[in-house]
Order: sequence, then C-alpha cells, then structure tokens
Amino acid sequence: MNDHARPARPHLRLTEDGRRMREVLSYSRRGGRFTPSQAAAWEKYAERWVIPDEAVDDPDFTLARCFGREAPLIVEIGPGVGEATGVLAAARPDHDLLALEVWRPGVASALAEVAAAGADNVRFCSVDAAWVMEHLIAADSLAGLWTFFPDPWPKKRHHKRRLVNRDFAALAAARLRPGAEWRLATDWDDYAEQMRAALDAEPLLEGGLVPRWEERPVTKFERKGRAVGRAISDLRYVRT
Repeated sequence: MNDHARPARPHLRLTEDGRRMREVLSYSRRGGRFTPSQAAAWEKYAERWVIPDEAVDDPDFTLARCFGREAPLIVEIGPGVGEATGVLAAARPDHDLLALEVWRPGVASALAEVAAAGADNVRFCSVDAAWVMEHLIAADSLAGLWTFFPDPWPKKRHHKRRLVNRDFAALAAARLRPGAEWRLATDWDDYAEQMRAALDAEPLLEGGLVPRWEERPVTKFERKGRAVGRAISDLRYVRT
C-alpha cells in the first residue's frame, strides 16, 4: 500500500503479531444464503448497483464515480430489505443515496425493491458504516442521514455495540452539511433515550423526538415492533 492508502477496514485489522484484531462493532455478519428471488435480483442488478467491499481500498476511489455523477448525497445506514430505500430514493431523483447494509441477502432483496421503485440513484455497500462515514464522506458534505431501526442490541451487556452513541453522533454531525437533517427511528424505548442523550450532547445538532415521518414507508421492522406492543420513536436532528 502507498502512503495514501486508507486505514484497514473492520475485519481486516491485525495486531502487531499478525492476529485478527478483536473489535466492538454495531453489527454481526449473518448468513449469506440467497433465496431464488434474491439470487435473481443479485444477478440482475448487483454489478450495476453494488459497490464491492474491496473497491473502497483503492486510494483513488470516489463515490461520485460509482454514481456516475456529482449530486447531493444521502446516506442510509441499515436499509434492511429496502422497503423504504427505493420509495424514498425515487422521490429524490436529484440526490444520490448510499445504502450501507452488511446483510447480503437483505441487499439482494433491496435491489429488487429499488428496481421496482425505478430508483437508479441508489448504490449499496456492505462496508462498516462508521468506517465509511469517517473515511469516504467529506466533512460538511452530506445532504442527509437516515438510521431507521438499527440493531437494538437489547441485552445490557451488548449496549456498547449500538451504533448511535456519542462518538458516532460527533462523526455524523461533522459529515452533515449545515442545515441537513438526520432522521432516526427505533422501536426500543431505551435505545430512543440513548439516541436522544447522544445527539442532544452534540453541539452541532439540534432536534429531538418528532411525530412519525409520514414519508417513511412502514417496514417489516416497524410492523414487527408494533405487533409486540413496542412504541415507535422518530427523531429528527438538524446540523447547525
């Protein structure tokens, strides 16, 4: 690697004696087996809309090249199976949407959702979201950030793995351009409280709990939470 190479991505970092480094991450990589419909969507759309993990290691890599244009960029972290992704992106043809999802079968399903919505302004990437935000997104550049139903890691001993904490709030705020908004949603009350505490403590952000964002389609994650009686918390913060 040359002097301009980016730092190693998670899962590729090694200790001084060559062993893989133990890392606290906000996700675990689940099984990668595709259903027939997912396999068909992957075969049809992945080459065009999926950014290979290793592509980001190229020091000359740019997101604009992946989209084939320069346009305001929105990042969605954890789109799941893409029920909201395609609809929201199709309503914003003048923006590009980078969807960060590590679950490959979910990406395959999301490819079909995006295609059905006619949204060719979406690119998917399975690289760690915090790494992408730090190393691929310029300061004061994002037109928006969406974090809908991130993994709640409900057991107390796992709370340290939750994505939205003070460190990530500071990173996200630094990447948003002034006036851009960060939309979040969760069906876990204690995670909503953690989100509010982290974002309220960030001096570059202003906001709080808001009524449900009606533009956001109801996803299976939201339906699942409602089915077991959990309240949905929507948050909106704006970069000052």
